[in-house]
Amino acid sequence: MRLLIVMGLLASLAFAPVARAEDGHDLWLRYRPVEAGAGYGVAALAPVAPTPTLTLARAELARGLTGLTGAPPTADAGARDGVILIGTPQSSPAIARLVLPLKAAGDEGYLIRTVKIDGKSATVIAANRDIGVLYGVYRYLALIQTRRPVDSLDLVSAPKVRLRMLNHWDNLDRTVERGYAGQSIWDWWKLPGYSADPRYVDYARANASIGINGTVLNNVNAKALSLTAPYIAKAAALADVFRPYGIKVYLSARFSAPIEIGGLKTADPRDPAVAAFWKAKADEIYTAIPDFGGFLVKANSEGQPGPQDYGASHADGANMLADALGPHGGVVIWRAFVYSHEQPDDRAKQGYSEFKPFDGQFRDNVVIQVKNGAIDFQPREPFHPLFGAMPKSNLGMEFQITKEYLGFATHLVYLGPLYEETLKSDTYAHGQGSTVARVIDGSLDGRKLTAMAGVANIGADRNWSGSQFDQANWYVFGRLAWDPEASSRDIAADWARMTFSNDQRFVTPVVDMMMASRETAVDYMTPLGLHHQMGRSHHYGPGPWVSGGERADWTSVYYAKAGPDGLGFDRTATGSNAVAQYAPPAAACFADLKCVDEKELLWFHHLPWDYRLKSGQTLWDGLVTHYSRGVAGVGEMQKTWAGLTPYVDAERHAQVADFLTIQHREAQWWRDASVAWFQSFAKRPLPAGEAAPPESLHYYESLSFPYAPGI
Repeated sequence: MRLLIVMGLLASLAFAPVARAEDGHDLWLRYRPVEAGAGYGVAALAPVAPTPTLTLARAELARGLTGLTGAPPTADAGARDGVILIGTPQSSPAIARLVLPLKAAGDEGYLIRTVKIDGKSATVIAANRDIGVLYGVYRYLALIQTRRPVDSLDLVSAPKVRLRMLNHWDNLDRTVERGYAGQSIWDWWKLPGYSADPRYVDYARANASIGINGTVLNNVNAKALSLTAPYIAKAAALADVFRPYGIKVYLSARFSAPIEIGGLKTADPRDPAVAAFWKAKADEIYTAIPDFGGFLVKANSEGQPGPQDYGASHADGANMLADALGPHGGVVIWRAFVYSHEQPDDRAKQGYSEFKPFDGQFRDNVVIQVKNGAIDFQPREPFHPLFGAMPKSNLGMEFQITKEYLGFATHLVYLGPLYEETLKSDTYAHGQGSTVARVIDGSLDGRKLTAMAGVANIGADRNWSGSQFDQANWYVFGRLAWDPEASSRDIAADWARMTFSNDQRFVTPVVDMMMASRETAVDYMTPLGLHHQMGRSHHYGPGPWVSGGERADWTSVYYAKAGPDGLGFDRTATGSNAVAQYAPPAAACFADLKCVDEKELLWFHHLPWDYRLKSGQTLWDGLVTHYSRGVAGVGEMQKTWAGLTPYVDAERHAQVADFLTIQHREAQWWRDASVAWFQSFAKRPLPAGEAAPPESLHYYESLSFPYAPGI
């Protein structure tokens, strides 16, 4: 029998590709050789105009083709088949003569077409601007990386969102708030003198390859020091590196900077001296960084200063900064994640309550950046009620790529389904079909300044994101920022092919595993609409018992409202009436037990323990079943990954396997601790076949993690 097993393994290896040692640093830009006979011949590259971006585009194309075909492309672009021509009509007379239909490509898009030039077959990658050419080069290489045919191409692609940005929560001491991938990649101490760190170029390449065109360098919990001359010079050094890749730098601005570095006694946005400070600061920054993107502002939230400290409004604060940046073409990105000093009856209502009244009062160069849900990047949240509710203002999306509430870097959770679920949600603001995606791309209300931001998961770890599969969350964010209506499954398949293997025996099970991973995490963490049940402050592990402290709405018991009578937060008319912040059709469905999706049941309803779910189970039995299903789901992921050894290099396979072991152990901990806590209220036996938690509730409550990362 053992001999048969060994022979079977050897047979499978004979038909599987040989995986080479890797550590994940190359991300999805590995450019490993295609299989023999794949049909991608050695190309010839035509010369390009010597602009910085076109020079980079040609170099990237040569790099990719050399790796993929095993031979460098020739420089002979004479009369032969297989020439690749890149550029714009302005930079290339040959492209101009083709009279290509580039209008649909816009300012940043591209066209890739197979054409005949002097009777010979050629591929043209053309755009209206140089950056579109670079994006087109990455798309062309991705086609080969994912083994699509490139011998008869005719495609045009343009981004649907104007500002596609990463938000780095990186501090000046190189710690990263909610970061799980090592130190910040920004070595502030060595900047601006040393900006030649190759990681900066690799970072720019990776972002350009998925269309990201902006990066906020510093934490939203900002220090005013970031706006002083030495740090402006450091930011300028990074901007110089990123500029040819189409990436603008932004800075988080501390609202109280006029006091802390400007010598003023106030930061009141209505004070002329304060406005003058910010105008002078903007002038100073644009002198150093002519294409500076603008300011990201967190104001009157979690202790951060803001205009409300002076009796002024969010519109007052944002518009004052917008007036300072406007002459330079800069934008203000003003976060809608706010906390008032007075604690509301429902935390979920606050963002809407504070911003909806000011719709239409913000400058045209202000974007209100709204988190996907009304609480805080939970494993599942309904879409934020502000989406669709401010048609006269520019609203941008804020997703979290780092997994603050989803197991940090050691839990395999692909966030594409979370992003897609939010973007496909129907706000009903203008009737059916008024999706969040249409709010974000501006098509719903005719907005031109559109934005999507992702809180980055990038650090100094060799694999960039702390784990191999967390790279996929960076990748899918960029792809969805380019096209918010794209399929997260298709994107996962592209990422798996580019990052690991094109073998369908690998791709199919891995994509299935990725697509199920988010629901698995929801099951073992916060099933049936529960939310904010994590440990206090660090958000590591289960903490459904968290109570007390500075604010009730920073506790778990506030959100679950578990008691002898049942479980869940009543946000219908009999409770906080948060549903009223949604358009009437959406509100009616959320409030109706026959209509609301059970995945969001306890978000909107407080229900008795014996309430019957659609499965026929009681709420208590169904809750326990979900927790256990989540644990089992991780076990299935382990089995899937164990069977894929032939397709993945040993180093990356081992790391993923180790992390899945951690995830399975912690999923079991989540299940046991949560069941122990909620059973103390439900007072009901476990469903048949369900094991009791192995430890007492007191044990789970006693666990402490003072050095959990990311705080």
